[in-house]
Amino acid sequence: MKQRMTHIDIYDTTLRDGSQGEGVSFSLEDKLKVALRLDAMGIPYIEGGWPGSNAKDAHFFQRARNLPFKQARLAAFGATRRANTTCEADPQIAMLLDAETPVVTIVGKTWDLHVHRVIETTLEENLAMIVESVRYLKAHGRQVFYDAEHFFDGYKANPDYALATVRAAYGAGADAVILCDTNGGSLPWEVGEIVRATAVGADLLGEDSVLELRGETRPYVLGIHTHDDGGVAVANALAAVQAGATQVQGTINGYGERVGNCDLCTVIPNLQLKMGFTCLTPADLGRLTELSRFVSETANMAPDNRQPFVGASAFAHKGGIHVAAIMKAEASYQHIDPTLVGNAKRVLVSELSGRGNLVYKAQELGVDASKEDAQRVLAQIKELESRGFYFEGAEASVALMLRRLQPGYRPPFELVDFMAVVEHRQGRGIFAEATVKVRIGDEIAHTVAEGNGPVNALDRALRKALLPHYPQLADIQLADYKVRILDGDAATGSTTRVIIDTRNGHSAWSTVGASTNIIESSWQALADSMEYALLSA
Repeated sequence: MKQRMTHIDIYDTTLRDGSQGEGVSFSLEDKLKVALRLDAMGIPYIEGGWPGSNAKDAHFFQRARNLPFKQARLAAFGATRRANTTCEADPQIAMLLDAETPVVTIVGKTWDLHVHRVIETTLEENLAMIVESVRYLKAHGRQVFYDAEHFFDGYKANPDYALATVRAAYGAGADAVILCDTNGGSLPWEVGEIVRATAVGADLLGEDSVLELRGETRPYVLGIHTHDDGGVAVANALAAVQAGATQVQGTINGYGERVGNCDLCTVIPNLQLKMGFTCLTPADLGRLTELSRFVSETANMAPDNRQPFVGASAFAHKGGIHVAAIMKAEASYQHIDPTLVGNAKRVLVSELSGRGNLVYKAQELGVDASKEDAQRVLAQIKELESRGFYFEGAEASVALMLRRLQPGYRPPFELVDFMAVVEHRQGRGIFAEATVKVRIGDEIAHTVAEGNGPVNALDRALRKALLPHYPQLADIQLADYKVRILDGDAATGSTTRVIIDTRNGHSAWSTVGASTNIIESSWQALADSMEYALLSA
């Protein structure tokens, strides 16, 4: 018997299936940018959309003809011909050809329930629709993939008919048949068993692992397309590959209809790093995190920090015991080297931390802190977090706490006092004014500024005081201002936590404050933000 293939073809359907996810929307320019990035990553098949479904997809294929693809083959997606008509008379089939892509993927029915009750035709006519559509597209020089929709549900209901649809597609010349868990309700052991049974039952396996069609001998290709409704789309895809599938369809970040599709950012590293298959070059795999974030940004979706392999939290360590262990041996609490997928380990600081967290964080931040310093800061953090502070997402505040313990440390400025008022004046409406008095070296700066709110006024007044001494602060921008009420039962007397995200032209950082007075919380985070900017310049 021939040696089993070790390469798995990745078929990306982010631009079609992924765009069906709630909240996901790609403009035409977005789709073109994503397609080029997927090609640069070494993804061999990119499904661009359904040219017969909307004008944007039709325009995409027109523009895509001029894209400088290096290796990827673009696929247009559609369906088999309609019942009781011909391929020549079906406008949707014509649009697939008009897309002028080297690959055409067509979806067809394999579940007898769908044949009878959804497209309302006979089982025989459905087989004819599959055969004639595949033959017609092959006759026009296309590589044809057949997506067997609802295959696993169809196999459970009527295995003989489900297998008949696979044999029909292959017999008509399909280059691959992709078994689809369209409702996402199958479980991994079911998928594995059914894929193996399909390979045997559809006469796809022989002594030479090849398919005999009209005297032509060629390797058979079974693919897998899974949805995540049961939370096991990736596991189902892996089970299918273990059972013999050699093509995996999915989307970047798992975007897709309902709860999503098989996440390529999870399935690819599992296939390559855990199961011994090849999908991408090691260099391309090392850019997987970058790709994930690019697509999420382009789709205007917030990245999922807890996404396996590529999420910001995928290699984040918080517990003191864990951090102490990874400082000695990183493999002790990491299942892979994060750099293999372009990610990095992170050590978090919180009330759950041990001294090792602070020692590691000091090294990471370039602060020369002793173990005793780390222990003192850790005790301070635990006390502050009991009062509502939260340092896990405010590493700049942690860096300042470590620096302030250094011998001879002198802060660039110190608060003397401040005042913030909000007024309503007839004819002007609501406005805020803040007065700030800070010590800078031996000088006292006393400034006042207006703003659209008290925090904005404080920010302006502080900058007004500091800029003559520290002109580099002119490039500093407050990127985000987050407020959280910690004990809602106390109503307006609740402790309020404020996290301020700040950035300049080359870096970003976060600081935290907490108090029952929201202005004091804001001042704490704001002052830390400015101090950190001056120390890290």
